[in-house]
Amino acid sequence: MIDGPHAALTMLGVLGVLGTGLVAGVFCGFSTFVMRGLAALPPERGAAAMQAINRAAVRPPFMIVFLGTAVLCAVIAVVTLVLRPERGAVEALVGSALYLFGSFGLTVAANVPRNDALARLEPGSPRAAAYWPVYVREWTRWNHLRTLASAGATLSYVLALT
Repeated sequence: MIDGPHAALTMLGVLGVLGTGLVAGVFCGFSTFVMRGLAALPPERGAAAMQAINRAAVRPPFMIVFLGTAVLCAVIAVVTLVLRPERGAVEALVGSALYLFGSFGLTVAANVPRNDALARLEPGSPRAAAYWPVYVREWTRWNHLRTLASAGATLSYVLALT
């Protein structure tokens, strides 16, 4: 059994796998079927449904996982830099970077602004109808990248633990 600081780093890594994997799964669901289903609806119904999803997403169950994992990834990076373990350091740092920049960062820079723009529109309005296909295409494209980054972070943390 591993004792001391390296045991803590191992536990952080296991939690990192869990957090990044959960977020990757949520994002993957949106990329593979949720957005396709919403896009198949008439624009007013798709936009209204996505607005409801976006409101539901900022509640504690998802935000604890999403933001908590970002904090955890930052902690893993700092602890890795301080402890400088013989094995897994590069993988742990890559995992942290992938999640912090590719998942959390893209969410803030790309997906949230699109969500905010959609939230300002009345679902049945002509502006919403015109924006909806653009929103779906752009939001989903960025979400694919968030999915890959989160899954890559999960893989990196698994490799850091092996």
